[in-house]
Amino acid sequence: MKKLKLGIPKGSLQDSTVKWFGKAGYNIKISERSYYPTIDHNEIDVMLVRPQEMAYPYVQKGVLDAGLTGEDWIRERKANVVEVAELVYSKQWSQPARWVLAVKNDSDIHSVKDLEGKVISTELVEVSRAYLAENGVQAKVEFSYGATEVKIPYLADAIIEITETGSSLRANDLRIVDTIMVSTTKLIANKEAWQDNWKRRKLENLAMLLEGALVAESKVGLKMNISDENLKDLMEILPSMKAPTISSLQETNWWAVDTVIDENVVRDLIPELKRVGAEDIIEYPLNKVIP
Repeated sequence: MKKLKLGIPKGSLQDSTVKWFGKAGYNIKISERSYYPTIDHNEIDVMLVRPQEMAYPYVQKGVLDAGLTGEDWIRERKANVVEVAELVYSKQWSQPARWVLAVKNDSDIHSVKDLEGKVISTELVEVSRAYLAENGVQAKVEFSYGATEVKIPYLADAIIEITETGSSLRANDLRIVDTIMVSTTKLIANKEAWQDNWKRRKLENLAMLLEGALVAESKVGLKMNISDENLKDLMEILPSMKAPTISSLQETNWWAVDTVIDENVVRDLIPELKRVGAEDIIEYPLNKVIP
């Protein structure tokens, strides 16, 4: 039996990746001490790999056919891989993470130009060096093994660190000077594996379902009934992805209306729907939305 060898990022992205795979229909179970999770798909083998090493060496060298990692580590390792899909989620939110230049609140560093001759601590060494070079700044970039925030002012003048909300930086009396890069999660493939028609189709299917799960996260379905005399008023205020589905009820002059909308508008929309005559309004969650 042919197998697709797939890497799941170990660490901060692990739980969110397993969550999205579950919503896409692939249930992954991870044992506490094993690097080989189980998945309810007999044509896929899964391995836990640190995201820093996913693109290179594991995927590029063919140890894995494909894997998920951040765009940051693809660039940092200068990996030669196929980027199959962009999946916009991070460890906590369905949004990209940012690598930022940060300093102490009372620092006299206010722009990248002020880093001339300074020391910068980061895990993202190569990308940081490229950022300094693009800005014509000469500074020393030192690799950080973690706890990067505490290295200012003892070991560094500034740090380049990943953040989602900025709360950890604020808690350590740091302020953001600049955003170095925005990093999203990428589904990547080994170049030879991508040329295999069977593996390519598996990865395309996986990408479609993961993307559908991510789209569905921010949307909900709405169902309601409306009389014929109020249908026009309802249509004037009811959003949808393309157009609502309308079907006649058995009762004369009444319609059933079904639509998919952004979740963040529902709380304001439902009272308006009620005011134009909608009845029996039902809001329901979505698992996947495939455009």
